Amino acid sequence: MSRINGFAGRRNFLKLIGVGSVGIAASSLILNGEEAIAQQSKAQATPENKLRPFSPEEALQKLLRGNQRFIDGKPEHPRQSKLRLMETSVAQYPYASILGCADSRVPAEIVFDQGLGDLFVVRVAGNVSSQTAIGSLEFASAVLGSQLIVVLGHAKCGAVIAAIKNEPLPGRIGVFVEEIKPAVESVRQKTGDIEKNSIIANVQYQVKSLCESSILLGGLIQQGKLKIVGGIYDLATGKVILVT
Repeated sequence: MSRINGFAGRRNFLKLIGVGSVGIAASSLILNGEEAIAQQSKAQATPENKLRPFSPEEALQKLLRGNQRFIDGKPEHPRQSKLRLMETSVAQYPYASILGCADSRVPAEIVFDQGLGDLFVVRVAGNVSSQTAIGSLEFASAVLGSQLIVVLGHAKCGAVIAAIKNEPLPGRIGVFVEEIKPAVESVRQKTGDIEKNSIIANVQYQVKSLCESSILLGGLIQQGKLKIVGGIYDLATGKVILVT
């Protein structure tokens, strides 16, 4: 089996990441994933398995429809059945990935009304595209076949506010704040509310960083297999507004 869900697969993925100890570790991981996929392919198809979007744009629209259900107070809580639990215990096929803030008020599966195995979620304060976050998203996109990445910022983000204040911070808090400061400085002289402007600018900055810093993600975008967008979550209304 050379491809996983139509994307890189084991052999092509190993060529991309290289050989050596990293390659060996990745090979073992993906081999296990292929075995799981082989087992799942023997299972009887179900309606839930057939709901996967066929394009990055369809994936985005599916997310936005889920967010609208959440806003309207009519969530469907899809794909959370016992059958779905059993399906995802064998293998996963997340159709979208979320690079979100670690803020407890922004749980991606809830605000987008999605189910088990739908979303590959990476959460870090300030929704920054750190090297670890990028690696996780590369795995989700190139190996698992996620077709969409949403960088999800939110109103009243403490990490962005800390970057605006630009004061010394204890421990390792300053590590992720430093990755937000370039976005803040780009709008510091802009008219309007600096906090709102900075939150939007940070999302746009992190989207650009993902597109430019990863050869894997960039290649998938060029092939039309991946789309990266940015959005802002309103804490009061629950609405996600696209800003890229």
